[in-house]
Amino acid sequence: MLRIAVPNKGSLSETAAQMLLEAGYNGRRDPKELIVADPQNDVEFFYLRPRDIATYVGSGALDVGITGRDLLLDSGSSAAEIATLDFAKSTFRFAGPTGAFSELADLEGTRVATSYPGLVGSFLAASGISADLVTLDGAVESAVRLGVADAVADVVETGSTLQKQGLEIFGPVILASEAVLISREPDAAAGDVHGVDVLLRRLHGVMVARQFVLMDYDLPVKLLEQAVALTPGVESPTVSPLRDPEWVAVRAMVRRDGTNHMMDALYDLGARAILVTPIHAARI
Repeated sequence: MLRIAVPNKGSLSETAAQMLLEAGYNGRRDPKELIVADPQNDVEFFYLRPRDIATYVGSGALDVGITGRDLLLDSGSSAAEIATLDFAKSTFRFAGPTGAFSELADLEGTRVATSYPGLVGSFLAASGISADLVTLDGAVESAVRLGVADAVADVVETGSTLQKQGLEIFGPVILASEAVLISREPDAAAGDVHGVDVLLRRLHGVMVARQFVLMDYDLPVKLLEQAVALTPGVESPTVSPLRDPEWVAVRAMVRRDGTNHMMDALYDLGARAILVTPIHAARI
C-alpha cells in the first residue's frame, strides 16, 4: 500500500486535497482525521504539517508526499522532488530598507530575518556571504522596523506588503517555489516504489484537465488545413465527415486560457457551431 503525506493545513492543503480527489482518490471527510485508508486505490493518506512532510518522506516512514519546494529544501531532508504540481507558486527574495542595499554582497556581516533558515543559509553560503540568520515563524517583514534584523528573506508576490513596511527588494531570486511531489527514492517515478507511477499519471491527468478544454466546431472542408494549424490538438485533431460533403466536424484540445481568442479566430476563419467542453480527467 502506497503511503502518501498530505498537508493538513495552510496554503497547500486545500488545493492538494482537491487535486487528489479529482485524481480519483478518497480523502478525509473530517478535518480532524490524521490517517485515511483508501483500499480501493491501495493507498493510505497521512495528514501532516507541511513543514514536517519532507522529514517523514526522507526518513522512509512514508513513500511520497505533497509539499512546497521551499519546505523541502529548507528541511535538509534527503527526499527528492519527482514532479511539479502547478500550484502554490511563489518567489523568495531579499528585502531591506529603501536605499540600504543594492546587491547581494551588501548582506555581508548583517542580520537577515527569515522563516526558512536552511534554505536562505544554504543560498548565502553558496554565494560566499556570511550573515547572521534570525529565525522567525512568519511575519518577517516587521523584523527590520522592530530592530531585530537589518534585512529579510521571504516569499514575495507583489511586494506590496514589504513596501508598507518601508522595504524594497534587492539582489537575485533566492528560489522559485511551487507545490511538488516528493519521494524517499529519487527514481520512484520510474516505478521502483509501488503505486507511484499510477499516482503520477493521475496527477498529471488532473493538471492536463485543468489546463485544457475540448473544442468542437464545424468547418468547410476547404478551410480544414488553416483550422488545423490553429487547433493542432495533442497528436492530431479528430476530423469527422458531416452529411453535407463540403463540411467536416473538428474536435481538438486547446489551452483553457486561450479559449475565447481561439473561438474568435475560428469564427473569423469560417467555422461555426463552436463549442467548448471542460475536461474532467485525462491520460496523455
